[in-house]
Amino acid sequence: MAPGPLMLDLEGTSLTDGERELLTQSPVGGVIFFARNISSKEQFIALTTEVSALRPELLLAIDQEGGRVQRLREGYTILPPMQVLGNLLVEDSQRGTELLRDTGWLLAVEMIASGLDFSFAPVLDLDSSHCEVIANRSFSLDPGTASAAAGYFIEGMAEAGMAATGKHFPGHGGVTADSHLEIPYDSRSLEQLQDRDLLPFKALSHKLQGIMPAHIVFPEVDDKAVGFSSYWLQDILRQELAFDGVIFSDDLSMKGADQMGSYAEKADAALRAGCDMVLVCNNRQGALEVLDFLQASTEHVTSPRLPGMKTQAQWQWAELMSDVRWLATREALSILN
Repeated sequence: MAPGPLMLDLEGTSLTDGERELLTQSPVGGVIFFARNISSKEQFIALTTEVSALRPELLLAIDQEGGRVQRLREGYTILPPMQVLGNLLVEDSQRGTELLRDTGWLLAVEMIASGLDFSFAPVLDLDSSHCEVIANRSFSLDPGTASAAAGYFIEGMAEAGMAATGKHFPGHGGVTADSHLEIPYDSRSLEQLQDRDLLPFKALSHKLQGIMPAHIVFPEVDDKAVGFSSYWLQDILRQELAFDGVIFSDDLSMKGADQMGSYAEKADAALRAGCDMVLVCNNRQGALEVLDFLQASTEHVTSPRLPGMKTQAQWQWAELMSDVRWLATREALSILN
């Protein structure tokens, strides 16, 4: 059975009977994990193992970027904010390049060894402090530095065997509003975005297997938020940037998505615009509404792109503990932190 177009979350550190039934439904294609699902490394590996045993084709994902956004902490390498690595690249090109590649690799091998297929990383937004929700999650405010730094990070992820997902297309760093809490509006023109925020996406589209659009409205370009806009997803992302990987909606529970109506309406709009998979997090009723909608729909079928996000690599924690690259990268990051 191929993965369906819905990614949802779980309530706790183990599966409930209801969740076991839920995950067998064909429209469900993935699970995203949060800090509440993790009490220890061993427990988390047992959880991902059980989920995979139910349906091996499910995509298992997490937000593990570094800095503020690290769901897995105890027993895992603590990563600095990506801006620290971007700054290092500017200060010391050779050391920065090596550590960016090694950090991307380390993140990926730790996630794969824990039963995950991918992390929603890296952030390609341009920022330093303008947008509170992005800030130092960004590699740099400078598009050239951000593109180079993210490129090296992605190369490291690829060496480990993990797909990379760039976010938040076409760039979240130009607004002060947090799309988790409201619908942000960015008044810049398409030409201004093409000269700046879009540059990392353009430079790296051929290295990315996934892209997540932002819940931001650019009224000079389209009246719909990016993740619901066929102009943004089809004309710009697919055609102009020639991106042929998976397009993930950002979480449909975020306030920035409320422009489109109910959960079913949001999912329908995102899939019609060009998303391959929609995320519904932290709202089980919303996820069930989308599931019911997808089960009744004859239009929204599984995307042939989705299996490409499934890792084929195999890493074990026992081998990592004595791996020279893993040990050296941990040491370098602990010094940097």
